[in-house]
Amino acid sequence: MASLGVVKRLLVSAAVLCGLAGFSAVAASAPAVSAPAPELAEYRGKLVYVDFWASWCVPCRQSFPWMNSMHQQYGSKGLVILAVNMDQVRTEADAFLKQYPADFAVRFDPQGQLAQQFKVRGMPTSALVDRDGKVLWTHEGFRSKDPTALEQALRKALQ
Repeated sequence: MASLGVVKRLLVSAAVLCGLAGFSAVAASAPAVSAPAPELAEYRGKLVYVDFWASWCVPCRQSFPWMNSMHQQYGSKGLVILAVNMDQVRTEADAFLKQYPADFAVRFDPQGQLAQQFKVRGMPTSALVDRDGKVLWTHEGFRSKDPTALEQALRKALQ
């Protein structure tokens, strides 16, 4: 019999691969984060793109090069990319990072504490947090059509 963790991974993967997750503006169902999480407090005054990912996440393989590009293009303009890994086994995350290196900050949240605050339901899930710690929007998944819309939203928030 499969463990609950394996079943959860399969369900999340199926949802992401089937395109059930998507882009959404912050609404009543979005994370209610009035103050930045302690992990984000050090980035106060900056625009933070927080990305929750896992080593088994297939779309994450495409999002990492894109996040590297966003970091290079907009880091000097105040954008911080923060990738938060959800793997319970650190070596799995390290192996992923060897294949898909990150030029941006990476944190590890194996217990899912930060992910709970952002109500993460699928991988990858990203959130844009403004300079005052307010979540502007969240986005689930990473499909071929997403990079253009996400970059436009980042540019708008940086203005």
